[in-house]
Parts: sequence; C-alpha cells; structure tokens
Amino acid sequence: MKLKVNGSEYEIDADPDTPLLYVLRNDLALNGAKFGCGLGQCGACTVMVDGKAIFSCLTPMLVVEGKEITTVEGLGSIDNPGPLQRAFIEEQAAQCGYCIAGMIMRAQALLQKNPDASDAEVRAALEPNLCRCGTHMRILRAVRRAADLMRTAAHGSERRAP
Repeated sequence: MKLKVNGSEYEIDADPDTPLLYVLRNDLALNGAKFGCGLGQCGACTVMVDGKAIFSCLTPMLVVEGKEITTVEGLGSIDNPGPLQRAFIEEQAAQCGYCIAGMIMRAQALLQKNPDASDAEVRAALEPNLCRCGTHMRILRAVRRAADLMRTAAHGSERRAP
C-alpha cells in the first residue's frame, strides 16, 4: 500500500485492515501518536487525514491509502516547532505529555478550518481528547495563542507579498 505521510510517500507492506496507528509507530517510527485505549475514546492516537482529525487506532490502512496523512511530527521539529507546538511549549500545556500530540492535531484541524474559532468551538473540537493531568486551561490558552501566531504569520506574509 502507498501512504503519503507528512508530505513523503511510503510503500508499506501491511494488511489493509491494520490500524494506521500501528503503521505510523512500527513501520515509520513516527511515535507522536500514542496508543491509549484502542477504542477511539481517548484521542491519544489523533492524526489528520486530508485535514480532518481522526482516531488512527480505529482507522484501517485501506481507508487512508492515497490520502494526505499529517502527524504531529509533520507540523514542525524540535529546532523549528510549528505554531501549535510552540504555543503548547510556551503555555506549558503538557504535563505528562501523553495526550498532547492528539490535542495538537485536533486543534490543528480546527484552526485550519476556522482560524478564528471561539473558546466554545475550541472546547467542542477538543472534547473527544482526554487529558488526565488536568492541564485543560493551559491547553485552551495554547490553542488561542497558536491561533494568534497563525493569524500574525498570515498577515505578515500578506504584507510581504508584492
């Protein structure tokens, strides 16, 4: 099967029913998405497929073939974090960190679709993802900060255009 993950193409030898999460972690060494419950109830495995947040633990390879898959690793790096990653660091939104990649991916999907999301819309978008550490308020602040960073970057690029 052919997969496009974070802009790169891969040929994967896996059963079409294999959950995407297993291929990301075991075959591609992309360990940001975590195995939490295996039932799509915690959100630790959240990635984006064609811009939509999905539970990779429930999504078979067959469903994502030929689609654009984005993991938290595709948003930035340690040296150059993306806006959401930077905001989560600045707001110290991660405590244990297990849920954070999934939270970031769900927030990324929301902000790509609605960069001016209200607090209520952010809360609703993040509702499927659980955080047992209780950093919910810091997570919300991080998403708001990232939205501001993204708007500032977009306006800056508009001003630089000839």
